[in-house]
Amino acid sequence: MRIVTLNESVKKDILGSLLKRSPNQYTEYEATVNEIVAAVKDKGDAAVFDYTKRFDKWDVNSSNVFATREEIDEAYGQVDDKLIGILKEAAENIRDFHKKQVRQSFITTRDDGCILGQKITPIESVGCYAPGGKAAYPSSVLMNIIPAQVAGVERIVLATPAGANGKVHPVTLVAADIAGVTEVVKLGGAQAIAALAFGTESIPKVCKITGPGNIFVALAKKACFGSVGIDSIAGPSEILVIADETANPRFVAADLLSQAEHDEMASAILLTTSMELANKVAVEVDRFTAMLSRKDIIEKSLDNYGYILVGETMDDLIDAANDIASEHLEIQTKEPYEVMCRIKNAGAIFIGPYSSEPLGDYFAGPNHILPTNGTARFFSPLNVDEFTKKTSIISYSRVGLEKVHESIEYFAESEQLTAHANSIRVRFTEE
Repeated sequence: MRIVTLNESVKKDILGSLLKRSPNQYTEYEATVNEIVAAVKDKGDAAVFDYTKRFDKWDVNSSNVFATREEIDEAYGQVDDKLIGILKEAAENIRDFHKKQVRQSFITTRDDGCILGQKITPIESVGCYAPGGKAAYPSSVLMNIIPAQVAGVERIVLATPAGANGKVHPVTLVAADIAGVTEVVKLGGAQAIAALAFGTESIPKVCKITGPGNIFVALAKKACFGSVGIDSIAGPSEILVIADETANPRFVAADLLSQAEHDEMASAILLTTSMELANKVAVEVDRFTAMLSRKDIIEKSLDNYGYILVGETMDDLIDAANDIASEHLEIQTKEPYEVMCRIKNAGAIFIGPYSSEPLGDYFAGPNHILPTNGTARFFSPLNVDEFTKKTSIISYSRVGLEKVHESIEYFAESEQLTAHANSIRVRFTEE
């Protein structure tokens, strides 16, 4: 990994480079995605099935597009018992954490008879997307479905692509069942997002779509937003580690590589005040990379978006971390909680040498579907609130309104909305 002295110019250049990874920058794919979305909206099943046959190479139709109970039961027999047990344990951790996020409706009353409140209502139906095909990501399945279930969503649809044999990866089906999915639709890519957003003859539309996917999925979510709600538009994975001279260079290097192996666009950055640590981490990165199965991907990722940045003070590191607003932020310093309190922008914060990022990916409980590409400045991890709606409740008595009606009328007339003013005034004037 390249070692660079941290300064404002370097920080600006790195931020510019990282932003180029955003799905919003891949305009060359937008025309293709928009064509797919428009076709599905117009032609329904015919378009969805045609694109699936073309891209995923299996003969899908209305009779086999949903996974059956028999397929799910068969999947259990194809996944080893140890992994099933781990999935169940992870699911419980995730469920327990997200239960703490549940909000309650509330009503407040006043002596003059006025009532104000907020009603929390689960979204009626959601589509949760999980990548599939050759690889399987059961962790993303759990992270998508469980918060929706905890929120009380009645219909939870998992969309995930099938292989050329028309089968979804068995561990994906098992994870979906453990999480409490309602339906599994064997579709992937932009056509799956469009089918969920607009509905087809076979696939009822949903109210919101969540979950990560490739660039086509990301751009399809963007294209369908407005017709359907979305959580956010996921970009490539990223990790940032803040470490001082007390950090273990082997731990730091291993953690950086845990994200670099995702794909060539993944970002791995170390911020440190110690040149000695920087050099040791660089050596460990090379040593680990040579041993790892995804060596080629890691090397390309580090060449493109891997940095070891050496700053003069911890203040410099914290300022840089807040500007980068990383998806995953690890703090391995002498006083990690002091640093944590000053972090404003991060998707998830991992504190201490034994809180490596994969702990959050698989097991701890907090959601691993996180804001990327600097969007942690204004987005949050996927959470129970994403699957609920908040409705305001207002009930004023005559006494309560009489005390304020002239102020409201004046306010409305200041905006030249005389009908607004009249709607209040008419309640206190004779015909």
